[in-house]
Amino acid sequence: MARYIAKRLLVSVGILLIVIFVIYSLLRCLPASYVETMAQRLSQAPGAKPYEEWVQQLNARYGLDKGIVEGYFVQLKNLVTGNFGDSWKYAVPVWEKFTSVIGISFVMGAVSLVLELVLAVSLGVVAATRQYSRTDHLLTTGALLGISLPTFFFATLLKLVFSVKLGWFDLFGLVGRDHAQLSAWGKFWDMAAHLVLPIATMTFVSVGSLMRYTRTNMLEVLNADYIRTARAKGLPRSRIIGHHAFRNTLIPLVTVVGGSLPGLFAGALITETLFGIPGIGYTSYQAMVAGDIPFSMFYLTFLAVLTLLGNLLSDVLYALVDPRVRLH
Repeated sequence: MARYIAKRLLVSVGILLIVIFVIYSLLRCLPASYVETMAQRLSQAPGAKPYEEWVQQLNARYGLDKGIVEGYFVQLKNLVTGNFGDSWKYAVPVWEKFTSVIGISFVMGAVSLVLELVLAVSLGVVAATRQYSRTDHLLTTGALLGISLPTFFFATLLKLVFSVKLGWFDLFGLVGRDHAQLSAWGKFWDMAAHLVLPIATMTFVSVGSLMRYTRTNMLEVLNADYIRTARAKGLPRSRIIGHHAFRNTLIPLVTVVGGSLPGLFAGALITETLFGIPGIGYTSYQAMVAGDIPFSMFYLTFLAVLTLLGNLLSDVLYALVDPRVRLH
C-alpha cells in the first residue's frame, strides 16, 4: 500500500505540473488591460510609483514580461514558496481572502454531502428492494426531477415558497438585520437559518443521480449468486439485505465519496449567487471576471491539487473496503 501511494503521489506531481502550465497559459491569454488597470489603480495612491513602473513590476512579478515557459517557472516558484501575491480585485493578500470565504463554502458542501449520502443510499436501497412498486416509481420520479431541474429554478422555487409566501427564511444574505445584537448562540442560529435553503438546493439537485446509482448497484447485488444462496438457506430477508447486500452495495460508493473532496472546497457558484452567500465559488468567479490573475491562479491550482488527492483517496479506500482489490 505504501509503495502504491508513493508511486501515485509521484505521478500526481507530474500531472499537477502539467495542469499548472495549462492554467498559466490560459491566464496569459487574458487581455493585458487587466494589468494596466491594476497598475493605474496602484499609481493613484498617495506617494505611489508612476504608472509605467507599476506595469513593469506587475509583469515581472508574475512572469508576464517573459515567454510562456520562463513565466511558468516564475509562477511555479511563487506557488511553491507560498508567495501567492495580492488579489487585484479585493486588494488584500490572496491567502487572506481565500481563508475568509472558504469556511462557509466548506460548511455548505460538507452538510450537503452528508445529507446527500444519507438520503441517496437509504432511498436507493428502498427503491431497489421494492423494484417496480409504487414506492420505486415515486422515488425514481423524484430522482429524475432532481437530475433534470436546473439549480436556479429549484432555488427560485424554494425562495418563492419559504421566503416570499411563508416568510420563514430571508431571501438573501448570510446574516439577518439584527445579527450584531444577538448572543453567540443567536448569531450561530441566525447564520444556520440562512443556510437552510442553499443547502436544501445543493442536496436536492445532487441526490438524484447518486440515488439512481445506489439503486442500480443494489439490484445487481440482489441478483448475485451468493444472495440466492443466502435465500435458499432460509436467512431472514432483513439479514440478507442489511448484512450481505447492503455492505457490498457500499463498495462502489466509496469512489464517489473520494471524488467529492474537490466539491467540498470548490463552492457552489449558482447557489451562492442566488442566495447572496459570499462563498469561495462566487468570490472566485468575480475574481476571474475581473482578471484577478493572482487569485485565479491560486484557486485553480488548489482545485487541481484537491482533484488529484481525491482520486488517490478513492483508490485507497476502494482497496481497504474490498479485499479482492490489490494495489501494486
